[in-house]
Amino acid sequence: MPTCDNARLLESPCARTENAATASVRTALLEAENSQLRARIESREQRIRLLEEALRVLTARTYGPSREKLSVAAGQSELFNEIEATLELAAALELDPELKATPLRETKSAVGKRGRQRLASHLPRIEIRHELTEAERQCGCGGVLTEIGADVSEQLDFVPAKVQVLRHVRVKYACPGCEQCLKTAALPEHILPKTNASPGLLAHLVTSKYVDSLPLYRQEAMFERYGVRLPRATQAAWMIGLTVPMQPLLNLMDERLRSSGYVRIDETRVQVLNSDKAPSALHWMWVRVAGPKQQRIILFDYDPSRGGAVADALIEGCSGYLQSDGYAAYAGVSARAGLIHVGCFAHSRRRFFEALKALPNAQRKQANAAHEAVRRIDALYLIERQIKELGDDERTRIRRQEAVPQLQSLFEWASTMQHQTMPSGKLGKALGYLITQWPKLVRYVEDPRLAIDTNLAENAIRPFALGRRNWLFADTVKGAKASAALYSIVSTARANGLEPYAYLRRLFAELPKAKTVEDFEAMLPFNTAPI
Repeated sequence: MPTCDNARLLESPCARTENAATASVRTALLEAENSQLRARIESREQRIRLLEEALRVLTARTYGPSREKLSVAAGQSELFNEIEATLELAAALELDPELKATPLRETKSAVGKRGRQRLASHLPRIEIRHELTEAERQCGCGGVLTEIGADVSEQLDFVPAKVQVLRHVRVKYACPGCEQCLKTAALPEHILPKTNASPGLLAHLVTSKYVDSLPLYRQEAMFERYGVRLPRATQAAWMIGLTVPMQPLLNLMDERLRSSGYVRIDETRVQVLNSDKAPSALHWMWVRVAGPKQQRIILFDYDPSRGGAVADALIEGCSGYLQSDGYAAYAGVSARAGLIHVGCFAHSRRRFFEALKALPNAQRKQANAAHEAVRRIDALYLIERQIKELGDDERTRIRRQEAVPQLQSLFEWASTMQHQTMPSGKLGKALGYLITQWPKLVRYVEDPRLAIDTNLAENAIRPFALGRRNWLFADTVKGAKASAALYSIVSTARANGLEPYAYLRRLFAELPKAKTVEDFEAMLPFNTAPI
């Protein structure tokens, strides 16, 4: 039999050509399959990287600090060992902790001779005298000691709240002559006529819920300790009842906001159990902010929808500027209303901060593109802090001189980085958001009234978000609308430097007496002097 080599020699040239072609085709198929496998592996590796990014972000959101800072002081992110961590930090900085309470507000006249501030003079004083006994006043020479002065030291005391009953005694008068004329002193008008809640009690309940974020069921338990039964259903009915007499104030605030020429807007979710939507469906609390410092207006509005039609209604009649985050609905809303749409750098910065969270721990402290983006944006914020108290002309000049070149440099850097970054990753999405929003982001330098971000609106939402964390949901649509109205009044009062309880107590006492527009105007938070 012929050997293999002899068999090859016996093959015809056509057969050899056919075998070579078959091998070439097979090689090409294997190479194509190899390329497909490589592409599939690369796709899966990319997906794994994205999933790892998402996992790190979720872990950071759940267990990491919420403050968006590049570094956090040791011990500051702890919760349950707050006392130990605070003392540890003070020891590391070689600082002795202050052992005395200091005043929140005080005048220069209250400063002692050695420069130490006394306890705030606006607080009431109760004098407790400490005297020597008659035996201790006897001097060794046989004389009696006489008082020549006193040393005074002060302690800060706290008196828990007390529940009391106000008895309104309406005195009756009769004519002894004709015995026909009978008169009774009128009862002062009450903000909730069919209830036995005083303005002080209503102010306390509203402040506790909408400032201190105490749910009604907790307040119910607190009142039980004072021997008073105050069911949460009763409290809720009072809250809803307050919205009717407060509506004229809300209408006046809304009119001023729409005519301000510059409105910041944002929205946050809220769950309403009893509504036309499913109990698990999300509803929305919208917030609008306008007005300069000391004339700030903050309005909350509840709506089950997050659609553009809601925003259309909220800014109808507005002119000038509308500032928001990158939610797509606001672009159409601004265009339809003829407003100039301004972006928010805080939202852009937040995306780069999330890109930092998405990095492995070893890479977070290294120089990288996300760090660089945050650093560049922080430089813009530094300029804003430095010019915060300056006049409009000076603010405009410094922005053009310092901020505009940095903005241009940031855009050029981001454009270059975008071509070198995976678009589906956290960093790629942050760069894409920055570049897409760029025309709106840079508009804040056009007008000195404009801010670099919508943080005023976000800060207004923060107390609501904290309260939502405690009370979780609203029971009814009426309750959600009442919360929006009360948050509006309370937030506007706080934004204008008023102590909320004192303002609400006076408001609830005086509001039933208001009859004219001028009466209601005088009760607006920014027209009310602090108590």
